[in-house]
Amino acid sequence: MPDSRSDSPTSPSLRERKKAKTRKALQEAAMRLIREQGYDATTVDQIAAAAEVSPATFFRYFPTKEDVIIQDEYDPMFVERWHELPPTGTPIRRIREVIRSTFSGLPQQEIDAIRERTTLMYSTPQVKARVWDNWLNTQHLFDDLIGRHLGLPAEHPRVRATTGAMMGAILAVFETWIADPAKDLAELVDEALSYLEAGL
Repeated sequence: MPDSRSDSPTSPSLRERKKAKTRKALQEAAMRLIREQGYDATTVDQIAAAAEVSPATFFRYFPTKEDVIIQDEYDPMFVERWHELPPTGTPIRRIREVIRSTFSGLPQQEIDAIRERTTLMYSTPQVKARVWDNWLNTQHLFDDLIGRHLGLPAEHPRVRATTGAMMGAILAVFETWIADPAKDLAELVDEALSYLEAGL
């Protein structure tokens, strides 16, 4: 019996699913090797071999070894959630809903993987130096969404101040979270953003 999901215009194509599978295999192989032998001792060639692809394939997915730790699939998920919400409320309220709905639905295994990768981002100098570019990309993504919501250009000071405050709050939350894994990530982020929404 055919799978009706494959007929949906929003379902990913076979090519997209294969790419996602390869990307995930590379990231899982990288984390496994880093766990076993440390970040510095782990090479791109080793990661590619463990994922059963060539080094050239690795670089088609990740420009550097650091990016295999930093990059994730959450930005597209944030955009999808944003567009599912009614076009009402303050930008921070919408961001709270976006992040809560994204992180609250993740299985524990995925939350653990985020924590492990985030710990590496904060503790490994080479990765830490690369994180800023990734954060800026996410900030610019929200600049565009919030700008459209407010009817302002993405580079408008009000837009940049809103996204800058949001990113700063989330950055602080991640530090708290990796220091105390028992805390709930979605709740921590929501609490931090609630202070912004209330005007601190």
